[in-house]
Amino acid sequence: MKIFICDDELLILKKISEKVKEILTDCTVTEFSDSFKLLEAIKKEECDLLLLDIDMPQISGLEVASQLNRLEYKPLLVFVTSHDELVYDSLMFHPFGFIRKNYLEEEIEKVLRDCEGELSFREKYFTFKSGSGNVRLRVSEITYLEGDGNYLKLYTKDRMYRIRDTIAAAQEALSEKGFIRFHRGFLVNQQAVKVLDTDEAELMTGERIPIGRNYAEEAKKQLMRYMLK
Repeated sequence: MKIFICDDELLILKKISEKVKEILTDCTVTEFSDSFKLLEAIKKEECDLLLLDIDMPQISGLEVASQLNRLEYKPLLVFVTSHDELVYDSLMFHPFGFIRKNYLEEEIEKVLRDCEGELSFREKYFTFKSGSGNVRLRVSEITYLEGDGNYLKLYTKDRMYRIRDTIAAAQEALSEKGFIRFHRGFLVNQQAVKVLDTDEAELMTGERIPIGRNYAEEAKKQLMRYMLK
């Protein structure tokens, strides 16, 4: 697991880094005390997990988080903060978790173990036949699937694949991988949802997916559990 840590307080940065290496012994850690340098690095080199201070000079952690959606491979985001009042503002970026600096010793191991489990889940793949060949995608690359008669349209950020299958079969294969049935014709990756409204969801790509009346209650429960964990 490749981990980036960014905090402008050097003592805190070193302390977090030492704890991470102690808990996740097989990880590689890169430290940043400058958010500019973090942004330069993360655009060139993928990381699996980003531990990010919210309150930093020049570019804040929230500003850094706002740019992560432009990355081809978005890291798991955990905010680290000594300002509890900023946590609410950070929720719009869907962080996976929070670590409070004043409770670092008590909170960091559980958060890191949860991250470890989530990243293990993310590395799962979905293999299907499209056209004359087989396609293998990371589950995290798929944004949603749309029913189209006896076929499915599978969408990633960059393209669409046409599969001869049903939405029910796709739901059975992908529901344990974080996909939610929003509508009788749509199965959506929970990681791809940006905004949840009453009758539709806006995805990170800007696309809007309808929420069917018969699926709304359970879909919203599942998504809120994901967003708040």
